[in-house]
Amino acid sequence: MSTPQHDPREDAAPGFGREDWRPARETRAQREWRPGQRRRTRSVRAMFTSTVLCLEALLLFFLGMTLFGLNRAEPHALWFVVGFSALAVVAVLDCALVRRPVGIAIGWAVQAVLVLSALWEYSMFLIGPLFALTWWYAVTKGGQIDRENAERARAQAEWEAAHPEN
Repeated sequence: MSTPQHDPREDAAPGFGREDWRPARETRAQREWRPGQRRRTRSVRAMFTSTVLCLEALLLFFLGMTLFGLNRAEPHALWFVVGFSALAVVAVLDCALVRRPVGIAIGWAVQAVLVLSALWEYSMFLIGPLFALTWWYAVTKGGQIDRENAERARAQAEWEAAHPEN
């Protein structure tokens, strides 16, 4: 015998949240939403840097596999796969931290490893600096766009406060 499931629509105020089109299970953001509520703005810098880090994670994994294949006979070959795969995991997990300065610092450390990986694979002399340049652009231009968006939102709020009839 199973216990009956609790319907979250029963907790809502009368008339609100009990519409037939609402699903029985909603996320917290869906439950807390009210008409006229503004969306939380997303950071363009976080989006740009997360994209670069995810692409670098793929590159790091395949670089580890390449170095393993090129050094199969060497006793340290497995460490290439383990090390670069671990760094790929760090790059993906860093996506959650890019809103904070520590996330950007970890991202710069990943860039340094990519550039230094040219010591083992010569093609990384080109690919590493190109990804580092892409990272720099994502950090600087994303931050600039975020500042412009914040200024635009502030000006919009001032205008709405000065013109309440709209």
